[in-house]
Amino acid sequence: MKIRWLPALLILIVVAVTVRLGFWQRDRAHQKEALEARITQFENAPAQTIGSEPVALKDIEFHRVRATGTFVPERVVYLDNRPYNDQPGFYVVMPLKLADGRYVLVNRGWLPRNMQDRTSIAPYQTPTGEVQVEGIARADASRAFELGQGGSAAHQTIRQNLDVASYATETGLPLQSFVIQQTNDTHDGLVRDWPVPTMGVERNYGYMFQWWGMAAAALGFGLYAARRAAKKPRASETSEA
Repeated sequence: MKIRWLPALLILIVVAVTVRLGFWQRDRAHQKEALEARITQFENAPAQTIGSEPVALKDIEFHRVRATGTFVPERVVYLDNRPYNDQPGFYVVMPLKLADGRYVLVNRGWLPRNMQDRTSIAPYQTPTGEVQVEGIARADASRAFELGQGGSAAHQTIRQNLDVASYATETGLPLQSFVIQQTNDTHDGLVRDWPVPTMGVERNYGYMFQWWGMAAAALGFGLYAARRAAKKPRASETSEA
């Protein structure tokens, strides 16, 4: 049987690429499973106290933390398009000034939005004086989809997203590299029913099987085409007959 090298090579390339992509999705799923196990471990560990030393995000993310300081309400930022139970609202993000002069951003909780006036913020309480905040260290105060930077421009009170490093540059505040997602109750009227972080492991396994299914389909098509080509009579044999 004469093999047509170009179609065979193309099929082999397709099979090799799709198999490799399947393994990549499997590895991603394993990484996410390991991260989920770490998060569970951190949830059951004692809270770490945030003090004067700056803490790298990689060393603190998803850990339970505790910080004592005073809120800075004049630097508040409201993150828009954060629904809760299908109701639109804001996340209230505010710096907490620590005793040593360093700051950490705190996602204090959810606040419903005024449906008639987007810029009208519902009343809530901000504790005066020293307060203790407990919560989970996160890389940011949650991210929502946005086009460009229209909803995250500097010096706006209502924004779509808030980057810690950019906000530190904007305000000049010596911020920790993470945001505390507050969990303790400070009697402020904010909702702190935080969504459970999901890693999307099932989606990665689904993509893995899709890629491997494509590899099997490509291989099956190649074998089928080769079998048909083997059964097809040659032109010379047809003319002799």
